[in-house]
Amino acid sequence: MDMDLQKAMAVAAAGMKAQGVRMRVIAENIANQNSESTQPGVDPYRRKRVIFKNVLDRALGVERVKVSKVALDASAFGERYDPGHPGADERGFVKTTNVQGMIEAMDLQQAQRSYQANLNTVEAAKSMMVRTLDLLR
Repeated sequence: MDMDLQKAMAVAAAGMKAQGVRMRVIAENIANQNSESTQPGVDPYRRKRVIFKNVLDRALGVERVKVSKVALDASAFGERYDPGHPGADERGFVKTTNVQGMIEAMDLQQAQRSYQANLNTVEAAKSMMVRTLDLLR
């Protein structure tokens, strides 16, 4: 197998793995977008986001993307006035999650496109390897 094609496949596979983690985190955020306090002083679900980093693969001599960590989004929670709610504070406000559905939808679309671009790279490299082997026969 040509080393450059092997490198391309390794980099693309790492990108697919990282974007897969990102999509799972986004799905968790979307599933919790209607979260709210259940008791006064208790925080609702806090949005998570994926932090990436580049890691040198010394064996191949390329940098691969990896998930560095899944971090909590420090942005402020929302509030909704509902004095009868069990999670309402003394002012009558209930804390709501900091997840915004539109942002999650845009992030998911971006993650899907990146995943697909990496998959296309893997498929192209695989196709070139098969053609090379056919030529050598």
